[in-house]
Amino acid sequence: MASEKAPIPLGSNFIRAIVEKDLDQGLYQSRKWAGSPGDAAHHAAGQVDQAKLRTRFPPEPNGYLHIGHAKSIFLNFGLARDYAGVCHLRFDDTNPEKESQEYVDSITDAVKWLGFDWQTKLGQHLYFASNYFDFMYRAAESLIERGHAYVDSQTADEMRLNRGSLTEAGKNSPWRDRTVAENLALFRAMRDGQHADGSLVLRAKIDMASPNINFRDPAIYRVRRAHHHNTGDKWCIYPMYTFAHPIEDALEQITHSICTLEFEDQRPFYDWLLHHLAEAGLLAQPLPKQYEFARLNLTYVVLSKRKLIQLVEEKHVSGWDDPRLPTLAGARRRGYTAEGFKLFADRIGVSKADSWIDYSTLEDCMREVLNESAERRIAVLDPIKLVIDNYPVGQVEDCFAPNHPLKPELAKRVVPLSRELWIEREDFMEEPSKGFFRLVPDGLVRLRYGYVVKCTGFEKDATGNVTVVHCEYLPDTKSGTPGSDSVKVKGNIHWVSVQHAYECEVRLYDRLFKEAHPGEGDTDFLTELNSDSVSLIRAQLEPSLKDAPLEARFQFERHGYFIADIKDSVVGQPVFNRTVTLRDAWQK
Repeated sequence: MASEKAPIPLGSNFIRAIVEKDLDQGLYQSRKWAGSPGDAAHHAAGQVDQAKLRTRFPPEPNGYLHIGHAKSIFLNFGLARDYAGVCHLRFDDTNPEKESQEYVDSITDAVKWLGFDWQTKLGQHLYFASNYFDFMYRAAESLIERGHAYVDSQTADEMRLNRGSLTEAGKNSPWRDRTVAENLALFRAMRDGQHADGSLVLRAKIDMASPNINFRDPAIYRVRRAHHHNTGDKWCIYPMYTFAHPIEDALEQITHSICTLEFEDQRPFYDWLLHHLAEAGLLAQPLPKQYEFARLNLTYVVLSKRKLIQLVEEKHVSGWDDPRLPTLAGARRRGYTAEGFKLFADRIGVSKADSWIDYSTLEDCMREVLNESAERRIAVLDPIKLVIDNYPVGQVEDCFAPNHPLKPELAKRVVPLSRELWIEREDFMEEPSKGFFRLVPDGLVRLRYGYVVKCTGFEKDATGNVTVVHCEYLPDTKSGTPGSDSVKVKGNIHWVSVQHAYECEVRLYDRLFKEAHPGEGDTDFLTELNSDSVSLIRAQLEPSLKDAPLEARFQFERHGYFIADIKDSVVGQPVFNRTVTLRDAWQK
């Protein structure tokens, strides 16, 4: 069953227009590629690049990817796919204290799950920024030698105080005029472990009076003794991200370096650095260009890595792959699809304008994809027993249900019918309200894919709850037979045979936060967690679901879309997670 909302039109993508213009003008057609990243001399010995453009997806391996990263993955890998280019997967692993192999593995899994690969007919393009540390050090010495960088001995507090403000120029460091020889000696001493962590930094020498605070002699190297997941203990100095990032792009011959808007005011330093390194003969022309787009702002979630880490470490969720989290690992367990994320990325488009996307837009994309792809099955989530008193004891017969109403080529499956059935508790009402067309005393209703039945009575427990409903069936009214239309009924209910049902755990997931903008203002975002974000129930499912493969997706008729959990299911005993309901239950 599809969502009742009209499809949202595809969004615009201004970066595609830039790419098409650059390609039409032949901006990169003479660019060379030597088969691997490298400096100007390395690429000069190579051939004209067969890739018409090069993009990159450069996550830092300090957490799991989330829904916002999916937008960037589809943008960067999608441009390379659509314009005969290559997209590099690059790990921006320049901060050893927060990075781990676990995160590296989770990122590669997520990119592949979304349908992309760094192994192409033009080669393999998986890179680590830490493999460029030798060149970055060489680049830093080149800046020192050409008078564009100096070692600063100020404390962090002194540097902060002298940096100035948006309305006040900064002050030059008292160490800004050290000689080239002094700076080289100090920088090499930093490299050799002769100075304490935080005692010295290498800064670019630009303009402490610049209106762009990021241009006021930014730090480019610091002393930090930390074990690195890739380079081990080789280094005790590490480059700052703003220094490393443009160099990585240039070594990899990236043509279009696509970032989110918070990096817009870093673009002048990006260009400044590459210009001076190319001028020194270290980097090949043409140099990469940086372009910024608005990051994804999504209601009812937090995408801050700090907040996601807090949710995981404080055990507000079960882990990085908790189906309530906006991580791609969690979304996959929830049952979201790569195709749904692609549709979502296409719908929201790429622009410069910051805006909020309602979470229902993502859910609608998932509904739309799953409505087309997911086979239908029957599940009773809140069961009570229905006994057909005039049905022969021990008899079983086959009913036939379509696997997909929109795809007759998928044929039908057998659903066994017997004397005792499970039905939904909400499908019987002792005192029916107006407009209730399901099972009521003395009323008629059709068992979906089966017979018309008439309610003849019911049983209650000591607390007054209905436990068993009794009925009689009309033998000549079976669905698919000539008599199926002989008795007209308004109601239609689903069911599973008690004898054949598969009882299992079903997890009903909902949004993790009850407020659209968690933590807005001074609010603690943890106080806005939704206490009803997951319910664990024991459900009765049609028997075919017992053999559902891991990660198989189905529409449970009337209930929504569900997936056989890829973590807690075992063969022959799947556990099901609700991906999304059939309709948006959060509409105001």
